[in-house]
Amino acid sequence: MDDISVVVCDDSALMRNLIGRIVESTLGMKVVGKAENGLALLDLLKTVKPDVILLDIEMPKMNGIEFLKQRNINKIDVPVVILSSITTEGATVTMQCLELGASDFITKPGGSSVTLKIGDVTKDIIEYVSSYGGAYALMKGKKVPDPEFYSHQIKLKEAARFVIQKKGEETAKAYSITKDDVLPPYLWSEPKKKEPVVINPERIGGKIDVIAIGISTGGPNALREVFKNIDPNLKQPILVVQHMPAGFTEEFAASLNNICPLTVTEAKDGESILQGHVYIAPGSYHMYVEPHPIGNIIRLSQAEPRNGHRPSVDVLFESIAKNYQNRALGVIMTGMGKDGAAELAEMRKKGAYTIGQDKDTSIVYGMPKVAYEMGGVQNQYPLQQIATEINNLAHLHS
Repeated sequence: MDDISVVVCDDSALMRNLIGRIVESTLGMKVVGKAENGLALLDLLKTVKPDVILLDIEMPKMNGIEFLKQRNINKIDVPVVILSSITTEGATVTMQCLELGASDFITKPGGSSVTLKIGDVTKDIIEYVSSYGGAYALMKGKKVPDPEFYSHQIKLKEAARFVIQKKGEETAKAYSITKDDVLPPYLWSEPKKKEPVVINPERIGGKIDVIAIGISTGGPNALREVFKNIDPNLKQPILVVQHMPAGFTEEFAASLNNICPLTVTEAKDGESILQGHVYIAPGSYHMYVEPHPIGNIIRLSQAEPRNGHRPSVDVLFESIAKNYQNRALGVIMTGMGKDGAAELAEMRKKGAYTIGQDKDTSIVYGMPKVAYEMGGVQNQYPLQQIATEINNLAHLHS
């Protein structure tokens, strides 16, 4: 089995070491190079062929934006995950990076306690390296573990962190993740396919009054692909839950608005749901639909995370199933885990139309896979076809 190879580019030696340590301590991954700025990275890439690059934005000599522009000129196809600061300016520049071809971003901890906070992004680093790096490695003909293998490691590392917090550093030093902990044989091979549950809807599909989309890892670029091809005459409102941290969704909505023929905004609590409008759930807030005398409205909540997420796709889909029943279209796309799967199945039981992204075009075939196995997905389509299917179904049942 091959390792996923990683290059870390950050002007902070501390950050390079901390992030490199997370990668190196994860079975199935290795650091093959480090660089302190974009120029050094370009030079490094002449001899090192990584599967994924973790790239800082603010660096001397050549920053992240400048590197991405040169990457496009040089036709470098290695996926890039941005290491972004949690600031308003950081959100704006991060969206510029996505527009220049970066695959996704991780918000890195800042301040004097960065060493203590690095555990907050361990899950994200493992998930994004395994997702984007794994997909690229497979494309190059490498044989790397299934994403479920890394999901298991994430859970064990989170458990280790819990031990650290509860019992102190000495206990933590004694805690180690061994090969036997994370290597059930089935995780090293293609997981066995499960026959999907057959759902018999309570009623046939009716007129589509709303479209709901749930998406996670791989989502920023996948949504750009969908919304640039959405029909400008689409009448139905579209509600989107993209797993994304607070402070970034407003800029993300603005970046989608630049390429989408419909109006795209970050959702606000209590606003009416308008036809032909796209609403993006704010980071750190659940988004759901609530009945109102003037028509259904959007509600936001900071209730406990569901499936480890806030916003959660399940929360949105649950409210769609309850308030629209068979008058909705549910779409589940690329993402690690199972958020949205159970409630998409519930939408299907109520008679809603449902589609999912297929395995070949998903950065992580997790959420759509579980939804399909639970019987919640009527049909699966490649990413490039999803906008067309949304347009067709919305017009056919309007």
